[in-house]
Amino acid sequence: MSALPLRRTPATPEHPSPPSTVDASVLARLSAQFAATAADHDRSGAFPRENFEALQAHGLIGLVAPAEHGGGGATLATARRVISAVARGEPATALILTMTYLQHHALTRIDSRWPPHLRERVARDAVANGALINALRVEPALGSPARGGLPGTVARRDGSGWKIDGHKLYTTGIEGLSWLAVWARTDEGDEAAPRTGVFLVPRNAPGVRVIASWDHLGLRASGSHEVVFEDVAIDLDHAVDVRAPADWAPDAGSQTDIDAHATQQAWMTVLLGSLYDAVATAARDWLVGFLNQRAPGSLGAPLASLPRVQEHVGEIEALLRTNRVLLDDATAAVDRGHAQPSADSGLLKYTVTGNAIRAVELALQLSGNHGLTRQNPLERHYRDVLCSRIHTPQNDAILVAAGRRALLSTGAAA
Repeated sequence: MSALPLRRTPATPEHPSPPSTVDASVLARLSAQFAATAADHDRSGAFPRENFEALQAHGLIGLVAPAEHGGGGATLATARRVISAVARGEPATALILTMTYLQHHALTRIDSRWPPHLRERVARDAVANGALINALRVEPALGSPARGGLPGTVARRDGSGWKIDGHKLYTTGIEGLSWLAVWARTDEGDEAAPRTGVFLVPRNAPGVRVIASWDHLGLRASGSHEVVFEDVAIDLDHAVDVRAPADWAPDAGSQTDIDAHATQQAWMTVLLGSLYDAVATAARDWLVGFLNQRAPGSLGAPLASLPRVQEHVGEIEALLRTNRVLLDDATAAVDRGHAQPSADSGLLKYTVTGNAIRAVELALQLSGNHGLTRQNPLERHYRDVLCSRIHTPQNDAILVAAGRRALLSTGAAA
């Protein structure tokens, strides 16, 4: 499948550059606009191109890009507000935008090894043209690199540049991306040990081929298809961050490197947590309307009048409030420059996504067959919120890391 380029809306007086703050009324309008077509995108799986055109028209694609390159330089709190609003309308759009925001935030990290001119190029492309970027990491044989192992995707030295061959899975947003941050290992000839890292590949480079394989239960419009690289040529400096494999360990490098990694992890878990919490909030909103309107003849009053129903809605409220408190706390810590350790970010993801799933499950219990009907959005919210489990780090890795840390600290104290 050949992907159509995203129609660009350049920054002009009518289409402003990224704002330093985001008006709540703008976010409310975008959320309602995206919600109006969310079911259509879910059924067709079509890339939500018009949603990104609307985001660009309000300067929101370059919101997190570095301010020195024309971006908004947004705080995590501001980015979170945008992702939450978009996700309440159409979560696949929010997921693709989240991945771009994470890559743009990485450009601002003090430990970034990207060449300055490429950092600027990617950032300015987002601001001026709405260019999207995502990391391509998962492979058929390797799975997620978070579990360890060398990638099968290989970048070979070829004269004054690189040639890339490989196969990637779950390339979220590929139909609208302009830049691909490809995880690969090097083949530099002779007996040089392979290095691993990120290679910046233009989406329109010859040899980049998309296999339209994404047919998922949830987040169907995310277009997370497969991508094959066949002898793709890039310049030498597009090996933007390549290191010895051991140097990629979270605790490798200086304390500055460790802190920067923890901040990046916190951004990821807060934005993804906010996305799925917003899906659960949208489910709650639909449920409240349904319960207030549904009045069975045998009851002679709306379902909302029943104490049992009120109790379960109260449980949903408790789950969502817990999420809000945890996400607010983590966001404030990051924006003060005190991101929690990566292990704690994992626990945040575990708790927030678990609460979001439970909230939608309760909504389904209360709504019965109505909630499972395709003409109502609740079953779609349930399919979407279940996707929260698959993002790195997965639950088993989160709990093992937290348990090991607790056992070691307790043992040391004893």
